[in-house]
Amino acid sequence: MKRAVAVLGPWLAPLLLVAGTAEALSAQPAEKPRHAALEIAQQKAEESAIDTLPKQLKPFYKAHRAEMPALGVEPEFPPRSPERRFLVDRLMPFPFTELPRSEAALKAKYGDKAEGIGRLPWLIQESYARLVEAMKAQDKAKILAESDTLAGLVVDIHTVVNLSDNYDGQKSGQPGLYVRYVEKVLQYDRDLKLSPEAARYLDEPKEYVFSMLLATYVWLDNVLYLDDLAKRGKSGYSEIYFEDFAKRVGPILKDRLSRAAEDVGSYWYTAWSVAGRPELK
Repeated sequence: MKRAVAVLGPWLAPLLLVAGTAEALSAQPAEKPRHAALEIAQQKAEESAIDTLPKQLKPFYKAHRAEMPALGVEPEFPPRSPERRFLVDRLMPFPFTELPRSEAALKAKYGDKAEGIGRLPWLIQESYARLVEAMKAQDKAKILAESDTLAGLVVDIHTVVNLSDNYDGQKSGQPGLYVRYVEKVLQYDRDLKLSPEAARYLDEPKEYVFSMLLATYVWLDNVLYLDDLAKRGKSGYSEIYFEDFAKRVGPILKDRLSRAAEDVGSYWYTAWSVAGRPELK
């Protein structure tokens, strides 16, 4: 399967990050790293996912959206640890036709080589299974919390740098790529409108994880190429570089987040259907 480099047009502009004072930092314990841009992306995808749902399910999520951790008045997000990646090309080349479909089979086949690549596919599968159980129990709090968790994980698998051993550009002479792509460029226009299709029933929700993986990974060469292109003729990673990179890579981000929203809605809808389509209030 060949990965073609897309020609992309202008779309977004990065926001400035605000740092605390040195005095404040020294007076408080070091905080865990934040991924503010991915948190914004999750909120956008989650909000859009609600609108993809069928009329039988949409009112429940609409009525209780503010009770979902990422969409609350004071949004809450779990740490995005290295487990929320899957550096699959450390094990085999694209298109990963020999990739085992279970974590146990992966460890059995690759042993120590599979250590440290992350657990993202399995985290999605585990979260989906918990959501099905919460739906069956009609436990509103657990449904909303697990729906939120699953949404964040689906956004992660639609973030291309989470899927490569070259996630930071260290193997292609582009060190710092992860921060540039995730923490800078993804600080995009908050008025961004996504365009997901309607949620659909997933016949094989476990297998679909790997479809999402492939659909995202195919953009890796594009992101690497566009980062290199934006850097040409520039002395460093200045504001001019970020404006250029953001214009070039923006359509990829919009596409991935739109597909993430569609897939989030599809997982919610499938979990509800598998649970017997309970009446949720």
